[in-house]
Amino acid sequence: MESEGIVPLNNSIFNAKMANHTIDIYFFTMSPPSRAALLLMRALGLKHNIKIVNVLAGEQMNPEFIKINPLHTIPVINDGGFILPDSNAIMKYLVDQYAKDDSLFPRDPKKSAIVIQRLFFVSGYLFPRFVAYHLPTMKDGVKGAEEDLNKLNETFSMMDNYVQGQTWFAGNNMTVADFAAISLISTIYACGSCDISAHQNLFQWFQKTKTAMESFGYDEVMQAGAEAFGALYKSRLK
Repeated sequence: MESEGIVPLNNSIFNAKMANHTIDIYFFTMSPPSRAALLLMRALGLKHNIKIVNVLAGEQMNPEFIKINPLHTIPVINDGGFILPDSNAIMKYLVDQYAKDDSLFPRDPKKSAIVIQRLFFVSGYLFPRFVAYHLPTMKDGVKGAEEDLNKLNETFSMMDNYVQGQTWFAGNNMTVADFAAISLISTIYACGSCDISAHQNLFQWFQKTKTAMESFGYDEVMQAGAEAFGALYKSRLK
């Protein structure tokens, strides 16, 4: 299934190079990393084709997809024959290649290092702990282990400290780190599996970031996917 992305020509950061250029993105709405990459594409005003890979149906294991990405993960982009998996790598590439400035991924070594560290935090702490607690429910219909819930709440406390006293997840400007983090926080919140509001700084960041991303299509891309995951999680828990 394919659908052509809408190019926001009135977007102040729209790149004219994209007028006759389309990027394919292999995507599944329940996948937080997929949504992070797609929402960034929308933010950058990049024309795109969405190619659905239904993970629940095992389509990521189809031979034709494995030829594209031997890791059989999503998202993947195909930009004129340049194929790239991994949402963090994709977001870095898209900013470097198409953004009109470096605000979303700074070139300054110190600011860049903070963004990279936050991305590693999301992929190395938040994502695996999210999976560890929610997978038993999604797979077997049983509640995740208390130990895994405690580790997830520990991760929220770390994030709460990160955003204390600053506007965004990696500093005072919105960056790709915010896209990566909110893709998971929105999903967990939709599941109702953890009390994110107990972490005041993190919850304030979450609410503020949702509002800031509305003009990129937050509700259509991020919220819809999070709610779909949350609905499935709740149905399996019953």
